[in-house]
Amino acid sequence: HRALGIPIFLGVMYLMFMFTINIGGAFIDFFDIFVGTLLVDGLGTLMANLGSPEWLIALLAGGVGGGIQTVATFIPVIAFLYLFLSALEDSGYMARAAFVMDRMMRSVGLPGKAFVPLIVGFGCNVPSAMAARTMENQRDRIITVMMAPFMSCGARLPVYVLFAAAFFPTGGQNLVFALYLIGIGVAILTGLTLKTTLLRGEAAPFVMELPPYHAPTLKGVVIRTWDRLKAFMFRAGKVIVAIVVVLNLLNSMGTDGSFGNEDSDQSILAAIGKSLTPVVEPMGITEANWPATVGIFTGIFAKEAVVGTLDALYGTLAEEAAEAKGGAAAEDEGFDLWAGLGEAFASIPENLIGVLDTLTDPLGLGVGDTSDPAAVAEEEGVAVGTIGAMASLFDGRVGAFAYLLAVLLYLPCVAAIAAIWRETGTRWTLFAAAWTTGWGYGAAVLVYQLGTYARHPAQSLVWTAVILGVFLGSVARMRVLGRRTATGLAAAREAAE
Repeated sequence: HRALGIPIFLGVMYLMFMFTINIGGAFIDFFDIFVGTLLVDGLGTLMANLGSPEWLIALLAGGVGGGIQTVATFIPVIAFLYLFLSALEDSGYMARAAFVMDRMMRSVGLPGKAFVPLIVGFGCNVPSAMAARTMENQRDRIITVMMAPFMSCGARLPVYVLFAAAFFPTGGQNLVFALYLIGIGVAILTGLTLKTTLLRGEAAPFVMELPPYHAPTLKGVVIRTWDRLKAFMFRAGKVIVAIVVVLNLLNSMGTDGSFGNEDSDQSILAAIGKSLTPVVEPMGITEANWPATVGIFTGIFAKEAVVGTLDALYGTLAEEAAEAKGGAAAEDEGFDLWAGLGEAFASIPENLIGVLDTLTDPLGLGVGDTSDPAAVAEEEGVAVGTIGAMASLFDGRVGAFAYLLAVLLYLPCVAAIAAIWRETGTRWTLFAAAWTTGWGYGAAVLVYQLGTYARHPAQSLVWTAVILGVFLGSVARMRVLGRRTATGLAAAREAAE
């Protein structure tokens, strides 16, 4: 529909996020508790009873087991996201959405056909970049690939959920929806910039056969969802487990080569985080919040590793803080396999009942009591210690939102970078790395500096001027290079004639 097509599309997107976060999120506790009981607590207890050394227990139970537990907590949210997308594709709606978006895409300088690879980016940026190869025109293909990293992939979603629970306990789906829209907006701005600077020209005509509307088949939707989820789990799983193991070793090993320095100033991980923190301090990350810097660093390897890094480091910091206050930290109540499994299964109906509240208040306008961190943590399915550490170390909601903008916009994961390189070559890959990192850093700094303007107006004005100056200068330079390229091509055509 010409008038209602785009509003309907945005409404469908919002329903997808409601479905993913509220219903899919109701199963996070089950996977977290179930896998944690078996592979972290259970394995650790078994190895301790067998007399295994502490470093081996930390490596296998804390590292490998903790990594698998982190992957498991992604499963429900990512599965429900892929389930919704698969149903839309199987029904024939996605192909029509491409035609609905053709007029808007042409304003960016692209045919409607480019809409399909960009939508795939909501699942993963890697197949999004690779899907652009179906476009015949090289200019259209490059612009699409440069826009793809800003489409918020499924691996970023757990990071949003974690921060929503810690800083936005009501209306978390609105925060996630806003981040997705911001990513789309930056992608569109990227296309417009390239269209008027480095890659001038007209979009290729869009011709596509429309499949008939039909009810999606359960078998087709389930198979497509399982294939995508399996690929995501195995790709993410290998990366997360490896990173959690490495983080545990770096977190335990001191700069002097000793072990047992978890989350102390002497650990190698703390040294790395603190050394990089001054670079990100303008976006509100202080030296005390070095785990946030480590999360940005590990996110370069895989965006899905950010939440595992933050949860592990903040959780351990909270435990040490509790111990420092008089031993109120974690009392070892002993391992109980059946109690843990029972708690996991009991969490499903309890959380599903809570989903009914979101149906009567879909926009999250009804603000509940958030004064009790323990109650909020239990409701949102996040560890109390992690919420407390994040709330104390980040500079409130403005600091948290600035960090989320950085995660949304900065350098894509190495797998996505590799896909961009395969599709566009070295020069455009370097451009993509610089462009995305500049956007992530610049947007985060701008939001934080403007959000805290009253505290330090002079500093905020300086940083705002620097960020805007660098951006405008970069665009001006791109415009000059684009003119030179266009002039060179025109001269070459005239010489050939």
